[in-house]
Amino acid sequence: MKNKIFIFLFVFIVLIGCKSQINQVKIENNNSIPIKEHTIQSILWQQNAAEYKALTYQAYNLAKLQLENILTKNEFNKPYAIVTDIDETLLDNSPYSGKQVELDENYSTLRWTEWVQKKKANAIPGAVAFFNYAKSKGVEVFYVSNRSSNQTKETIENLKSEGFPFADETHVILKTNSSEKETRRNHIRKTHQIVLFLGDNLSDFSSIFENRNTKQRNKSVDSLKTFFGRKFIVLPNPIYGDWETKGILEGKYNWSNFQKDSIRRKKIISY
Repeated sequence: MKNKIFIFLFVFIVLIGCKSQINQVKIENNNSIPIKEHTIQSILWQQNAAEYKALTYQAYNLAKLQLENILTKNEFNKPYAIVTDIDETLLDNSPYSGKQVELDENYSTLRWTEWVQKKKANAIPGAVAFFNYAKSKGVEVFYVSNRSSNQTKETIENLKSEGFPFADETHVILKTNSSEKETRRNHIRKTHQIVLFLGDNLSDFSSIFENRNTKQRNKSVDSLKTFFGRKFIVLPNPIYGDWETKGILEGKYNWSNFQKDSIRRKKIISY
């Protein structure tokens, strides 16, 4: 009798384990985890938190102070230039991220193009005043972005409508073949002295941050700590960036949604 009970319990446990595995597979296959669920809090913060606005004002106030110091010293012979990123540095694309949540979809070129063509991205607080101040002091602004070069026309029109200076094909330098920005920055260096860099992603500042994992990115930040707030001005962006794609997700783009969720949870530090 005892043997029969033991066999029954063994079979019951095995069946429960199999059912659990089947349910796990179903969760992954059915994509029951909303694709952009993890971004909702970040989007809400960027769109609603006064703290976000305070941080962008802080970044641009600091940029103005540093530019004033640089202009006072007058150390360089070349014309002065500022190199800045566009998205989440001076234009707010959080409505596009909101659309991703609404439609439960990952990034797609089609949807991003749809958003860019609307030319409705608003200026980030503090941005327009700072770049126009730079222009008033004779400092040129170059917009180095990884928007596709076939979006140059819409991008320029959006920048102009928000009041940004130097919104023309000479100063708006978008991606052609490579997302790497150093080549474009070096082209500017041939004729100008770049005195400030602004961006929301570390690769907006230096090639040392290209294709690095989380540990390497943090180590590089430590090695360049004296540049931040002086030559490198960072804008907040908790929604997307290399910190996630090349850091948390290790530069791999073929994870399933279930795997991505597991990786994010695994990399949270607790006590």
